[in-house]
Amino acid sequence: MNNMTNNEYKKYVDKKTPNSTIIKDVFFAFVIGGIICIIGQLISDGYTKTGLSKELSAIATSITLILLSCILTGFGIYDRIAKYAGAGTIVPITGFANSVVSPAMEFKSEGLVLGLAAKMFVIAGPVLVYGIGASVLAGLYYYIISIF
Repeated sequence: MNNMTNNEYKKYVDKKTPNSTIIKDVFFAFVIGGIICIIGQLISDGYTKTGLSKELSAIATSITLILLSCILTGFGIYDRIAKYAGAGTIVPITGFANSVVSPAMEFKSEGLVLGLAAKMFVIAGPVLVYGIGASVLAGLYYYIISIF
């Protein structure tokens, strides 16, 4: 295998690479992502019917979806759903919760501090850092603009 030409290597890789299933992947991402959003809307409607304001209902819905995602991730169910849904499970808030819990679950055998706590934000950490940093810069920009 070390003596392969570039053309031979390309043929080898093409033979080993699975065929693209983009239509099926997009369909499942759309459907399962939509189902997650419908569940979120049903939860929100339920909170609103109990007398919560729209704002508190939105907060409670976010918390509930995050909790459900963490529980499903802990039991390995979220990963099985994501196998079929792809980006459909990554985009909603549930995907963010999954990205925090998954590394923690993977490294829990290394202990509470060095495993669970240290690895919890391996994936989500950079998103948080850059998201918070960008929002601070945008806030400063709008504050400076408002002065003038």
